[in-house]
Amino acid sequence: MKYEAIVVGGSFAGLSAAMQLTRARRNVLLIDAGRPRNRFAEASHGFLGQDGVAPAEIRRRSLEQLARYPNFTLLEGEAVSAERCLGGFRLTMGNGKVLEGQVLVLALGVTDTLPAIPGLAERWGRTVLHCPYCHGYEIGGGPIGILASSPLAAHQGGILPDWGKTTMFVEPGVIFDEEQHAMLRARGVTIETERVVELIGEGQGLEAVRLADGRVVEVHALFAQSKVAIASPLAAELGLRLEEGPQGSHIAVEMGCTSESGVFAGGDATSAMHNATLASASGVMAGVAAHRALIEASLWT
Repeated sequence: MKYEAIVVGGSFAGLSAAMQLTRARRNVLLIDAGRPRNRFAEASHGFLGQDGVAPAEIRRRSLEQLARYPNFTLLEGEAVSAERCLGGFRLTMGNGKVLEGQVLVLALGVTDTLPAIPGLAERWGRTVLHCPYCHGYEIGGGPIGILASSPLAAHQGGILPDWGKTTMFVEPGVIFDEEQHAMLRARGVTIETERVVELIGEGQGLEAVRLADGRVVEVHALFAQSKVAIASPLAAELGLRLEEGPQGSHIAVEMGCTSESGVFAGGDATSAMHNATLASASGVMAGVAAHRALIEASLWT
């Protein structure tokens, strides 16, 4: 069957794009591989109307709402390849099934590569965090650590004291300029140049970090910068232009449009800034842009 729009990715951006297209009375297919980046988080915070709600529950409610529309279809599985075809695009699923759509909306998400420190990966999304606006309030004003793996960490280090007393653990080779040092001092940030070698705490809790010289520093949460990669080969297969960000490359978009006609994108894979609200908003933009493309195409047929 050929759909008017195929949305690849079923987290906040993809769901938001699908809602716009579905409500525009278009025949929409949403493909979801079921591996959202936010699956490690207990709750989504700072997302208006959804504060404190588990990401899985937000997804369930969203799909329940989309399922009320007869022109919406959900397909669980992974799209493994994409190519242009006459009148649009052809996608092949992991099970070999072939689907066609006039336009594509890619909400591919990203995968994280975390610093290789014992105890860090298993706490990701719980007490090892990436965004203070998403999770900072829940720390409760306790001591906070930030693992500085690049000079860009100075920006986050400068805002973290609003959530608790902050220690910045500077990894080898990372150097801050005098202006950054002055800002961090003015904000009361403690600079620690000894390397973090272990996270300490029961289960996914965090009580302290151990440094290479044996000292133990109390922290109740640790902010860390991951390296990110687009979580699907589809962007590369379709030849989309990428931009380099501080954590990795992302799809270049303008108002939801990619460098290739008929292909639209939103979510974490399109931005250096990652946040539930931003992902949802960019999905809305991609869905609206895709709808406009369908309208324009109909004028020429």
